[in-house]
Amino acid sequence: MQFVDSIRHYFERHGFGVFSRLADRLGMRATNVRLFFIYISFITVGLSFGLYLTMAFLLKLKDMIYTKRSSVFDL
Repeated sequence: MQFVDSIRHYFERHGFGVFSRLADRLGMRATNVRLFFIYISFITVGLSFGLYLTMAFLLKLKDMIYTKRSSVFDL
């Protein structure tokens, strides 16, 4: 049981933040977006999990490419 808790704790601390970013963009609460994902994953039998991983990859890629700079001289 402790092993499962340690895995859950790891994923909660090092998650991708896909749903929180999507919720911010849509102006919704992140818990509602997560619940929607859970319901959709039961209906589509896991296809939404592939969509989640794709979105996480694209957001990580976007963060690596586009960085916010405070001035022109930060290049």
